Amino acid sequence: MAIYEKKEARPAPSGTKGFEKWLKENLFSDITSTILTLISLYILYMILPPLFNWLIFDATWSGTKEEITGDGARWIFIYEKFNQFIYGFYPHAEQWRPNLILAIFVISILIFKKVPTKVKFAIIALFPVVSFFLIYGGFGLNVVPTTKWGGLLLTIVVASVGIVASFPIGILFALGRQSRMPIIRSLSIMYIEFIRGVPLITLLFMSSVILPLFFPEGVDFDKLLRALIGITLFQSAYIAEVVRGGLQAIPKGQYEAADSMALSYWQSMGLIILPQALKISIPNIVGAFISLFKDTTLVLIIGLFDLLAMVTLTTTDANWLGFETEGYVFITFIYWIICFSMSKYAKSIENKFNTNHR
Repeated sequence: MAIYEKKEARPAPSGTKGFEKWLKENLFSDITSTILTLISLYILYMILPPLFNWLIFDATWSGTKEEITGDGARWIFIYEKFNQFIYGFYPHAEQWRPNLILAIFVISILIFKKVPTKVKFAIIALFPVVSFFLIYGGFGLNVVPTTKWGGLLLTIVVASVGIVASFPIGILFALGRQSRMPIIRSLSIMYIEFIRGVPLITLLFMSSVILPLFFPEGVDFDKLLRALIGITLFQSAYIAEVVRGGLQAIPKGQYEAADSMALSYWQSMGLIILPQALKISIPNIVGAFISLFKDTTLVLIIGLFDLLAMVTLTTTDANWLGFETEGYVFITFIYWIICFSMSKYAKSIENKFNTNHR
């Protein structure tokens, strides 16, 4: 009978696990990777220390304009103009209203996955209505005209309305482009190709100048509403193409399965085809929405002062001339944070609906 000695377990050799292994596999795997890594480290060494000195260590964080002594960023400008960057010309006494909308939005996001389906639909239906009356006024609240909206508040309003309104319209045009009805298909193709071939700035001019001509004389058509119509029409064409790509990626067997169950066209689309197409299209849909959020800066050309326009407006103040750099850096961080948050949230949704078997 053989006797086996119990051997003591030995730790894995260094270099086969942990941070050292990661460095070897990702940064120093061969001579080319090593050279590129060293060049990248040198570039970072040249860029990052001066950048952090300007942003943080040599920056001026408090005091007055006359007390600025360092060569770094002068963040006191942002502190002094912060309300204007965020709310535009919105009355200071009424700024609790957009703050309340933000709080409701955050709470809704946190509880959305935990509440029943009926409550989810109620949140989706009621939130835009409640938000409008809180921002604009009515029902006992002072009316704040859209000419007073500006800054980040206006940027979020324009982007949110454009995203929410263009999504269902884009889906309808995507279905229309694949329709078997010649007239519906032709009209959808004409609309999509025309809008995609025209710059957004042109549509904004058309909605601002030409659209009021279709209304009776004396009718005052709100400038912000004109911009929202133009942006919605523009974005819906791009969403239509994104959704159409998702529809084309669905295997033919899914359509045949829907037909075999004797489902109507709208039942098969709503229950079988569209859910799969939208799941496939999530990355492209989010990319289109992020592009729209950044394109809201174009509303400046029709006289609306969004977040980017506030930099130009605040630096024309005779007491704060020459602070454009700090303003542009500040709004760059804001845009990046919002776009990155949208991307990460979309990634979580994509993972949640991922049904691939691995």
